Amino acid sequence: MAKVQVHDNENIESAIRRFKRQVAREGIITDSKKHAFYLKPGERKRLKSQVARRRARKSMKKRPMDE
Repeated sequence: MAKVQVHDNENIESAIRRFKRQVAREGIITDSKKHAFYLKPGERKRLKSQVARRRARKSMKKRPMDE
């Protein structure tokens, strides 16, 4: 659970920024999005492989050609 204590003479905007950073670091948003709806195990595996393929394709684009 993310908690942020507001210090004396601290701007509320900076406290909100710290809270957002902490939530992002702990992965709370991504976890809630992942659990927002149910995926069948087969769909989950298919989605995972699609993401892996995209990542591999992207890394191949970044890599310079060794010829």
